[in-house]
Amino acid sequence: MLFGIEWNTASNLAFATSILPILLIGLITTLKATVVGFILAIVIGLVLAALKGAPLKVISYPAAFVIEFLRDTPLLIQLFFVFYVLPELTGIAIPAFVAGAVALGLQYSAYCAEVYRGGLEAVPWGQHEAIKALNLPSAYGFFHIILPQAIPRIIPALGNYLVSIMKDVPILSVVTVLEMMTIARIIGDRTYNYLVPLSMVGILYLILTLLASFLVRFIDMKLPKSGIPLK
Repeated sequence: MLFGIEWNTASNLAFATSILPILLIGLITTLKATVVGFILAIVIGLVLAALKGAPLKVISYPAAFVIEFLRDTPLLIQLFFVFYVLPELTGIAIPAFVAGAVALGLQYSAYCAEVYRGGLEAVPWGQHEAIKALNLPSAYGFFHIILPQAIPRIIPALGNYLVSIMKDVPILSVVTVLEMMTIARIIGDRTYNYLVPLSMVGILYLILTLLASFLVRFIDMKLPKSGIPLK
């Protein structure tokens, strides 16, 4: 008896072994949503950061508004908007997984945009002046000189958001995405045993976050702090 719960090691171990393949299916969905959402976040975030830093206010102000709107509204509302409202406006049905990944990407693109901004501002201003002095195109200077120097500075922060996206994937269950946590809850509802599946999900999430953190630290250590060399 543990905390008032009867624990049978052999039966619970057999139960855990039997449901592991089903949970691994949910794990794959969790990983897919994390990867797609993170890719969208870093790409859209870079675009928003570049637009917010534009010298023209007609460009920078709308970008700043979009960033604040995405950052200050709950992920759940954005998810409902993408899944329920957009199909009404466009007439195109959006699959639950796609809607969930897009919502994650949009939500975290605002945070990534601020991370990019901090990294870009950390690049010495002399680099910008050198681009102008050499009469290089602005886009070329940004992508080949400024951004490669900013990326090593922002890897740890982006890694934190990767882990955060992974932990927010269970929210997608509200639009019927069968990720790992949802499957564990369904198993608990059908077997009246929540301890085993939820404990297994907690362990799997712990393993995933530790691996992601290790990968981020490895990349951070390998990247030269002076910037990424481009050929």
